[in-house]
Amino acid sequence: MNRQKRVAAVHDISCFGRCSLTVALPIISAAGIECAVVPTAVLSTHTGGIDGYTFHDLTDEIMPIVQHWKQLNLRFDAFYTGYLGSFRQLDIVSAMFDLLGSGNTFKIMDPVMADNGVLYKSFSPDFPKGMRKLCEKADIIIPNITEAVFLLDEPYKEGPYTREYIESLLKKLAEIGAKQIVLTGVYFDNEQLGAAVYDCKSGQIDYSFAGWIEGYYHGTGDVFGSAFVAALLSGCSLAQANAEAVKFTVDSIARTKAAGTDIRFGVDFENGLGEFAARLMKCKG
Repeated sequence: MNRQKRVAAVHDISCFGRCSLTVALPIISAAGIECAVVPTAVLSTHTGGIDGYTFHDLTDEIMPIVQHWKQLNLRFDAFYTGYLGSFRQLDIVSAMFDLLGSGNTFKIMDPVMADNGVLYKSFSPDFPKGMRKLCEKADIIIPNITEAVFLLDEPYKEGPYTREYIESLLKKLAEIGAKQIVLTGVYFDNEQLGAAVYDCKSGQIDYSFAGWIEGYYHGTGDVFGSAFVAALLSGCSLAQANAEAVKFTVDSIARTKAAGTDIRFGVDFENGLGEFAARLMKCKG
């Protein structure tokens, strides 16, 4: 039997609402991958469209967790980072990469900080520079288009986009240092939405799209990123992992829309986990 893969997911956790760790843990685990967690903050709910939420910062707890894991000589096949709420957390995660990583540890970063052309209110205007510095250490980065332009210090453009524009973003993002780029929120018309991937070594660019579903569904970036990590560590190629993540995310949105549930609380990914895990078995061979 092959050794079980192990991922350390570094995200905040919302006690209600499907996003961040409440998404990453079950999706990655469903693929047969051990998922350890490093919670960066605890919230009663996520912050999108919901008022009155509670928030408890866990910055002071992160390094003691890392140091304990170091004492236990724990090793990870990948780090998967999401929302990091301060420059201090960026520095701590950078140190975590150094303390717990090895030459074989994938560093996969979702530089969560912006969407729809706007930097999240919790961040200062200079935060993208700090995020860019941490992304220099990453093997794979998974920004949406808004985050991409903030990383590149470029103005935001509304879509639909052209292939030339998307591919120029991919190549400029590669200059930050990551070996592979995954760019989400890509669309060339108003009928299909998806993601593009760029392998810097081969120069190969691949796209995956699915039918556009109207509405803004919270937590879908985390669903996509977690599904991508699960697929990649299951043995899927970069292009296959992207396609699996797009399909899993859009299927989750479709179930949520069909059920008519409150879109603020995230999407129904749970009822797709069995089918998703079965498809990933093909990558495992």
